[in-house]
Amino acid sequence: MSDGIAGGQVVGIDLHLHRSVICRIDDHGEELGWVRIDNDPAALVAECRKAGRGAAVAIEATYGWYWAVDALLAAGSEVHLAHPLGMKALRKRKRVKTDPRDAYELANLLRLGSLPEAYIAPPDLRELRELVRHRRQLVKLATSIKGGVRALLAKHNIRLAASDLDGDTATGLMDALELPGTYAQRLASQRRLLLVLADEIASVEIDLHTRLRHHPGYCNLLKVKGIGPTLAAVFVAEIGDVTRFPTAGALCCWAGLTPRHYESDKTVHRGHISKEGDTLIRWAAVEAIQRQTEPVVKAVKDGIIARRGKNTRNIAKVAAARKMLEVVYYVLRDGQARCLTAATDAA
Repeated sequence: MSDGIAGGQVVGIDLHLHRSVICRIDDHGEELGWVRIDNDPAALVAECRKAGRGAAVAIEATYGWYWAVDALLAAGSEVHLAHPLGMKALRKRKRVKTDPRDAYELANLLRLGSLPEAYIAPPDLRELRELVRHRRQLVKLATSIKGGVRALLAKHNIRLAASDLDGDTATGLMDALELPGTYAQRLASQRRLLLVLADEIASVEIDLHTRLRHHPGYCNLLKVKGIGPTLAAVFVAEIGDVTRFPTAGALCCWAGLTPRHYESDKTVHRGHISKEGDTLIRWAAVEAIQRQTEPVVKAVKDGIIARRGKNTRNIAKVAAARKMLEVVYYVLRDGQARCLTAATDAA
């Protein structure tokens, strides 16, 4: 949440793809006027400057917000980025929703110090995020095409004796296949797409490593068992400035790896993890504990399975992922995690 604005005018911007609504209010919450503009950096800055240079501006982190925030920051405005999930919860019971009302609501929440704020990542960090997220999309495409290959072969009762379609074994088996007509053309097309995607994924991974090879957090994370170059890049890019999280628990909560908590009078319920947060961070934390991992992290998973049985493997993995993310927090903040040092000394 924001701390509120002491005096002066406050601006709320309801940003959209083509047009945006800008609303100005005074320090008592009275609306001074609103205007709808075609999206243009100069027009946006000019309207916001009517509130005075350096005025506080609230803008929601909606589709394509980068250009607007950068233009306002360059103009010297005090920009506050509203979190979409927080705003969605606040608007849940509204009967009437209009762009001017949304713009006023953003400005008034900022004035009152109740705006649910999101982190404004600096431009270089946004570029890293674009890369790791682009890699994720490429991998999703490759996975989808691989599923299509297996489905195509299943129509001819063919099951490849290879789990990895990128491997030499699967390549040799598919080279030897003789499918009729259209099926052969489709298989050839899918294989070409897989080759292109493999090259694109490798190119992104090289770019990420080149950008981060001298980054201290990235280098330190590579020393943690279970975290390779791809996962280290995801942690560095998505977390950004780790000091914005006061504790490791706060980072885990932000990533959606902490359980929901319901409490009323003497009734307390703790549910499943919230999953409200950065999906890439959750994926990376879970992926990091799947095979070889740090003893202190493995002990969490093994301990839960030993106490509660093999049917709780998924619960154990989530708990271990949360422990891994705590390790990541301390490694990024301090350069090392004392729990890893202790485990090494004990060994």
